[in-house]
Amino acid sequence: MSDEELHIICTDREGAVHTLPALEGWRVMEIIRDNGLPIKAECGGALECATCHVYVDNEWLPKLVEKTDEEDEKLDEAFMVKRNSRLSCQIIMREDFNGLKVTLAPETD
Repeated sequence: MSDEELHIICTDREGAVHTLPALEGWRVMEIIRDNGLPIKAECGGALECATCHVYVDNEWLPKLVEKTDEEDEKLDEAFMVKRNSRLSCQIIMREDFNGLKVTLAPETD
């Protein structure tokens, strides 16, 4: 994969790092799921659950669109929420997010 191709870097729950091809306009949750990593994403991006919870690398946090109140409320239902917690369904891939680094948050079960 060349540097010009859109991609995200996702660390799974075991600590393995995956470089995933990404498409502009796709939700980060879709990119992770469609590349076969274990993300539940039960509501499919409708902001009705918190099963696509990820930790965003600190260097990327200021570049993201601010959390909505709805996302903040859903994160209250997530497990092991941190300052850099986001719902990956609420991060829409853009060209300037090329190389975005996220880590899958632990699941509740």
